[in-house]
Amino acid sequence: MSKKPFASSADLSPKLEQFETISPGVYAMSAEGDPNVGAIEGDDFVVCIEARATPVAARRWLDRLRQVTAKPVRFLVLSHYHAVRVLGASAFDATAIVAHNNTAELINERGQQDWDSEFGRMPRLFEEPDSIPGLTHPTLTFADRLTIDLGHDRGTLELYYLGRGHTRGDIVAWHPMSKTLFAGDLVEAEAALYTGDAYHQEWATTTLDNVRALGAEHLIGGRGKVVHGQAAVQAAIEQSRTFLTTLIGETRRVIDRGGSLKQAFDACYSALNPVYGQWPIFEHTVPFDVARVYDELRGVEHPVIWTASRDREVWDQLQS
Repeated sequence: MSKKPFASSADLSPKLEQFETISPGVYAMSAEGDPNVGAIEGDDFVVCIEARATPVAARRWLDRLRQVTAKPVRFLVLSHYHAVRVLGASAFDATAIVAHNNTAELINERGQQDWDSEFGRMPRLFEEPDSIPGLTHPTLTFADRLTIDLGHDRGTLELYYLGRGHTRGDIVAWHPMSKTLFAGDLVEAEAALYTGDAYHQEWATTTLDNVRALGAEHLIGGRGKVVHGQAAVQAAIEQSRTFLTTLIGETRRVIDRGGSLKQAFDACYSALNPVYGQWPIFEHTVPFDVARVYDELRGVEHPVIWTASRDREVWDQLQS
């Protein structure tokens, strides 16, 4: 039996939500390491970014957003397919639910298994789970770039696919006028990365290079702090890159000497813990991260589907 509480199942305390106006009409809300959300106003509509895990949780965010704008939600942008990001979508009454083509495929392929998995790992995020009407399916998808015209004096919102990373369908939302980047889980600021569905080698190199090249001055990552200033943004990107390269390097060394998954976990945990160990969801993520990078470096290109039973097997093997 595992000595540590499973994943985030013991994390039941409420988190303080912090609403922030980044620039006129550009908003974000963070919550002490819980998934971040955001919104951008157009002339007569709003674009919301991320949907939270349930409609009830999403409505709490919308209630806060309604204190600054009453405009209807025309677009709901989903950075990727994970359940805690998408299952609250019905609360928004959005005209279009936007995601990458690969995200639509992943929801069809493994959306239900991911829902079951994340509900077991992070029960606190699933406020009133019976309010979820079913899987969220995007209604508007794209391959490389989608531009949303916000209105004559508000500029555009650019949605980009910058390469495989946290999943094979991650997108970012870039507002050039305010130099604000909603990076999804490609970047975290002072929060551990979850990489259980990742393409580590591509993410750590070309994908993060593409994120950095945008030159953002405000960054809302998937979790953690909202950061301001180009230097702080680049530091968050490099913090995320170092997490990934540490996973890759330590696991490769274990594999090269014929070592086991448990040995790779022990090596990665020891290397990451001094810097990342006190940050949100570190204990939760590392077993699943190492299981995936171990597979990837041994030639398994696409992540194995996480199920509730596989979650427990990996956790008990590595976190015991």
